[in-house]
Amino acid sequence: MKSMLFVRFILGLALVVMMLAPFTFLVPKPVVIVTEAEVVPAVVVVPVVASVKIIEQPLHKVDLPDFGAIYDIASKKRQFFDFIRPAIEAKNNQLSQERSELEYWHEQISLGLGLSTEQQTSLQALSKAYRINKDASTLQQIDALLVRVDIIPTSLVLVQAANESAWGTSRFARIGLNFFGIWCYKEGCGMVPSGRNAGAQHEVAAFESVDAAVSGYFNNINKHNAYHVFRTIRAELRGQDQPLDAEILAAGLLPYSERGAHYVLDITDMLRHNQRYFFEPEGQQTALAD
Repeated sequence: MKSMLFVRFILGLALVVMMLAPFTFLVPKPVVIVTEAEVVPAVVVVPVVASVKIIEQPLHKVDLPDFGAIYDIASKKRQFFDFIRPAIEAKNNQLSQERSELEYWHEQISLGLGLSTEQQTSLQALSKAYRINKDASTLQQIDALLVRVDIIPTSLVLVQAANESAWGTSRFARIGLNFFGIWCYKEGCGMVPSGRNAGAQHEVAAFESVDAAVSGYFNNINKHNAYHVFRTIRAELRGQDQPLDAEILAAGLLPYSERGAHYVLDITDMLRHNQRYFFEPEGQQTALAD
């Protein structure tokens, strides 16, 4: 009896072993727990492109002083005015000579005397340059020219140049000798403003010399229809034998800037605060600057 029980026990044990045998030979793979510190992120190599600063080359060969490097205000004002004044005075001298000729011709015509062939040729050239009606009579042409062919006070030109060019430090002054903010409308005639509106075609004119830049300013004031009021004020002062007062004439510069009256006030204020520098003798030092 006991042997039968023993046999059954052995058979049962064998059965259990047979049932578990296939699983005892399966060795489970170890579980690897990866911490955050062990994760190596993928490295993405982004090429670094160095920014290249493009230096705009001057469109002229003039040895222009570095006004931006002059930190003393009085010295900067004096040097800027001394730099540009000769060209202004040369242009005013030219206009004075042409005006004297026109006044002489006017007197001749008034006395019933005609003009010589040479004088007539010169009159026609001036009339064309200043856009005077060629079909007008000789006397009418001379009268119209006397309104346009005239000087502009040196002090007024100086402060406008200082205002428009930030005392000679603006991009347009440095690159194109444009001290007066004069525009042009032919592609490639100058420098494209960085803030130019989409669709706009204008450029800021570039000049090859200071004389050319100053002549551009005078031509603008003496010829452009926008400055008819300026020329009328000047003619009225002439007619009353009054000096050409810069502050009075400044009232005719409303169209010069989009700022209008505020621009005129700035110009008149500069005229008052910079008088000591307009005709200061060479070598004279000014202790204080406004």
